[in-house]
Amino acid sequence: MSAIRVTEAPLLVGTDRPLLSVETAADVLGEQVARPPVRLVHLGLGAFHRSHQLWHTAVADEAGEWGYASFTGRSPSAARTLDAQDGLYTIATRGPEGDRLDLVSSLAEVHDGADVHRLAELLRSPAVAVVTLTITEAGYRLGAGGDLDPEDPDTAADLDALAQTGFVAGDAAPQLRTALGRLVFALAARRDAEAGPVTILPCDNMPQNGAVVARAVGVLAEAVSPGLARWVRENVAFASSVVDRITPATTEDDIRSLSERIGVTDRGLVVTEPFSEWIIAGEFPAGRPEWERSGARIVADVEPYERRKLWMLNGAHTVLAITARGLGHTTVSDAIADPSVRAWVEEYWDVAAERLAAPELAIGPYRDALVERFSNARIAHHLDQIAAETTTKLRYRIVPLLVRARSDGRLPTGCVRPIAAWVWSLRAGRRDSDTLAPHIDAALAAPPSDVTASLLGILDPAFRTDAALIAEVDAYVALPTPA
Repeated sequence: MSAIRVTEAPLLVGTDRPLLSVETAADVLGEQVARPPVRLVHLGLGAFHRSHQLWHTAVADEAGEWGYASFTGRSPSAARTLDAQDGLYTIATRGPEGDRLDLVSSLAEVHDGADVHRLAELLRSPAVAVVTLTITEAGYRLGAGGDLDPEDPDTAADLDALAQTGFVAGDAAPQLRTALGRLVFALAARRDAEAGPVTILPCDNMPQNGAVVARAVGVLAEAVSPGLARWVRENVAFASSVVDRITPATTEDDIRSLSERIGVTDRGLVVTEPFSEWIIAGEFPAGRPEWERSGARIVADVEPYERRKLWMLNGAHTVLAITARGLGHTTVSDAIADPSVRAWVEEYWDVAAERLAAPELAIGPYRDALVERFSNARIAHHLDQIAAETTTKLRYRIVPLLVRARSDGRLPTGCVRPIAAWVWSLRAGRRDSDTLAPHIDAALAAPPSDVTASLLGILDPAFRTDAALIAEVDAYVALPTPA
């Protein structure tokens, strides 16, 4: 059952009756809201998953054959909310001129991410063909080199738990802390059930995300047994993707506004922008939805597109979150309207554009489109939201450009400025949620003359001894504002 465009009130495909109450949708529409069969599983049930993978699937799957079972990440609250609404929720696509409302019905099951037993049950079914992930870059628990970090305490606990698990049918599922640990447990269940091949499709902002996840899963599977690691290599395809749709956190005002318009209190509401991109490369031996019908692109290699998106859009978001809050800005649209901040973003984009010369990437028009998207004041994309996990985001978004520039003997201001602003904010006591907080704490506890080098070493070990870079960052840190 696909999502549809609506005018006055949300409608479901196959009926012209408005959805009078999300909470009683099944009673109002009867069979029209029957949940589709589960053929897709997702880890990371949040606003972005609802505005992207679920939306693309709903639009592409007119026959209602591809339902999602989605698991939350850190908090089970989204699962409780959406389960009470029969998996239905509204997307408000917020353009400059007004909103479009879609009712999405591709969510067949919702679960607490800690429900490893249900995850394993689902992976035992041959009908499940694809597992997608939106657990954020930090959720993969990788080190600075891009591989699984065995020193991460949650990863270490999962490695130990997986090594001790017998994987006998009916056994209680272990208490696993990480998304990849839970995924490996479920893959072991699939192997034991002889349920056939499956594809893992990460949808997070990491270069070569399919290959990265394959390596991490391989390490965890080896902790269980060499046999499981071998089965994963032979039966699990790791595809890669580039995803893009700005989806700010839904506010109480958003929910209230929708309720006043259509008489529905939809606590699963998602607000997003009109633009959506999904570029996919890889094999799907057990099948997949025809995502092309929703505008997704299937390509041979996502790398050029992932670099464009990671460096241009995500990198610019990080520049804004690090620099503009010090000037009192709270949203992306506010920040990009400031001529000084806009100049810093353009300065950064100049560096990124040097490395994105392929004609098919159309960097000029892409850059213009980003400015237009960032300027959409009806999308309140808060800089505090973007600033979460800044350390990991810097590693993936800005550090690669700086590493390339350093190999050429250069210190481009467009990259040094945001990194220096990050160092300044930490030294000034500003802290955001960050999985790497223990490393930051250790760096800040170093002798004052060594703090900058210690912080830079978290981003890239080579920066720890880069005297020219340290001096340049210290010159910015000496300023009273992160400018």
